Formats: sequence, C-alpha cells, structure tokens
Amino acid sequence: MLQDAQGLLVTTDSVQAVTAIDQFIDQALTYGDQAETTILKAVEADGNCAIAHAYAAAYYLSQENRTDRLRARPYLNRALARLASVSPREQGYIHGIAAWAKGHIQQAIAYQTALVQAFPQDLLAVQQAQYHYFYQGESQGLLEVALAALSAHPEHPLLYSMVAFGLEQCHQYDQAEALGRRATELRRHNPWAHHAVAHVLDVQGRHRENIDWMEANADTWRGCNSMLYTHNWWHVALAYLAQGDTATVLRLYDQHVWGLARRHTPKDQVGAISLLLRLELAGVSVGNRWRSLAKPLRSRLQEHALPFQDLHYVYGLARGDRNDYAATMIDDMARYAHRQDELTKARWLKLAVPAAQGLVAHANGDWARAIAHLRPVLPHLYRLGGSHTQQTLFKQVYRHAVEQQAQAPQQFALRQALA
Repeated sequence: MLQDAQGLLVTTDSVQAVTAIDQFIDQALTYGDQAETTILKAVEADGNCAIAHAYAAAYYLSQENRTDRLRARPYLNRALARLASVSPREQGYIHGIAAWAKGHIQQAIAYQTALVQAFPQDLLAVQQAQYHYFYQGESQGLLEVALAALSAHPEHPLLYSMVAFGLEQCHQYDQAEALGRRATELRRHNPWAHHAVAHVLDVQGRHRENIDWMEANADTWRGCNSMLYTHNWWHVALAYLAQGDTATVLRLYDQHVWGLARRHTPKDQVGAISLLLRLELAGVSVGNRWRSLAKPLRSRLQEHALPFQDLHYVYGLARGDRNDYAATMIDDMARYAHRQDELTKARWLKLAVPAAQGLVAHANGDWARAIAHLRPVLPHLYRLGGSHTQQTLFKQVYRHAVEQQAQAPQQFALRQALA
C-alpha cells in the first residue's frame, strides 16, 4: 500500500497511480477540466487499483447523463470485483459509489458521511456527500459534513470553500463570505470559494460588489470544467441582470454561459435555460436563442438523472417550440417514477411531474394552468435540490403567472372596447 497526498492508504504498489490519483483529487476539488484525464491515467498505471476505478466511476456518475452513467459501469464493476482485497476506507468509498449508481442516494450519503467521520482527511468524500445533500435539498447536512472535516484540515482553502457554501445555504451569510474570501486568499485558484461568496453577495443585493468580485477572479476559471466555468459566469450575468444591464447579460450568455460551453452538459443547459427565462421575465427579447438551445435537449427525454434538471429541460423544450417533446418527457418522468423506491417515487410524482406541467403551461402562456400546478408544490420544490438562488426562479415563474392572469380581464376588456 501507498499513501496519497491526503495521507490516506491506497491499495496499490504503483507510484504513478498514486501520483495520478493526487492530481485527480485536486482537479475534482477545483472543478478542473482535466479530472477525467488524470483519473484514467491512474487506471492505466495500475489496472488493479480498485479506488482508482471507483474514482473514475464517480467522475462519470457526476456528469448526470445517460451516456456517462453507462461509462461508469465497467469502472464500478472492476472496483467491486476487488472489494475484498482493499482497505476499509476504500471499501466504504466503493460501496457509496455503488449505492449512487443504483439511485440509492440516502444510502450513498450514509457511506460518505461515515467515511468523513472515520477519515476526515478524505475531501472527496466530503465533496460527494455535499453533492448528494444539495440535490436532496438538505442544507444542514451539506454544511455539517464539511464542518466534520475541519479538524483534519486547518486552513485548507479547498475545504474552506465547501464550508463557505454550506454556511451560505444555511443562511449564515457573514461567516460564509468571510470564509470564502479567506479561502481565496489562501489559494486564488479556488472557483468554488468565488462561487460561495457570489451567493452571499447575490442574496444580500450587493450586485456591483458581486460583479467586481467575480470578474476579478474570472481569469482563474479558464481551467475549470464546463459546469463551473459556465455557472460562475451565470452568477456574473445574474448580477448584471439585477442592475438592469440586459445587453451585457445577453453578451455573457452568448460568450460564456452557452455560446462557449465546452460541452452541452446538463449543468450548462440548466444554467442557459434559467438565464433565458429570467431575461424574459424581465421583459427582454432573447431572439432565436430558445430554438438553438432546445435542439440538444432532445437527448434528455428519458434520462431523468435529477428532477431539478428535468424541470429546466421541459421548459426549454416548450419555449423552443417543441411541446411534443416536452409532453413526451413529462409522461416518461411519470413512468420512470413508478420504477423507483417509494421515497424517490414520491419526489417525482408529487413534486417534479406537477411542477413540470406548470412550467410548460407557463412557457405556453396558459397562466391558469401554470398557477394550478405550481401553487401546491412551490413550498416543497427545495426538496428537488438546487441552491436558494436557483430555486428562486420557480417562485418568479409562479408570480409572473399570477400577475399575467390578473391582467387578463383588463386586457380582454380593452380589446373589446377597441373592437
């Protein structure tokens, strides 16, 4: 056995494999665009290294799409095949990834949080537990699992960034901002810390400060993966939108949020859809951008990786003049739900499906139907994940439908008077 840079044992005799694992961990924690390359180097260096295969499976699962879920399978199978010959820490990690692959998210969380308690050096376990908590709408768990690792990592900038985001999601804004700024002082190339501070500045309405903060650090995002690169620029765009500078928002959409997305990944698509929708809610014409965005969404119809993503996809399809695809997707969401465990089934059938119906109704200007579907589920949609900033969009859509419905009788009366 050898030790990785975190001081954790790795069942391998290959120095090259451990070096690549160390590089992968840093790439994963900084959302780097070389994460896939580095973990595949570890697998190539030692084809029997179970944890390297588990890390590869985790990487592909985190992409949250059908193609990459299929890519994850052989790596996970190889990790499971060597389960009996690795350390307890590696066994726990592999079990957690296996649970994730099966869609047993609470079980995956249990494995990851147990790992953090036993091995607080394991920052990948922290990150992955936070990821699952995030898409379960469990902000307190998201914070607590990061706090549990602090004793093993005093003044660690990448852990500080994870704690800062957890603090923000738990409405502890002063502490979140201070820690996010401290994390950036310790390591400027720390895009998740920039992101955590951006959330604080957004919720506090400090939009000019937000622009200055993010743009001052934006040069460090060039090595980010597509998800965080586009998402951090999405935050910049939101700050400009809040200031009424819609021309700059459209430019950022075209240059950074969608136009230069390196791959049309799920997170790229979610960000682009939400930004176009926010622009339209602000009364801005977005031209033909919906149609160009809707085309790659066709591959998502039967994917159902996360209900939070599906809610955005159906809106993008409907606004891109593909109501047929949106209807097909909602029907398949219901079929998918019936194949899941009772907890997952309830989240999809009681929350995601009616919300999707309401969002499609809004996209088509059917205000009454949008209100009817969204009103009962709106207080509970946080359970489908997303940040508070992202969840705000659903409330904005509902309010817009209410406002439009209220104006409808007046508009009808005016048309009658002019006839």
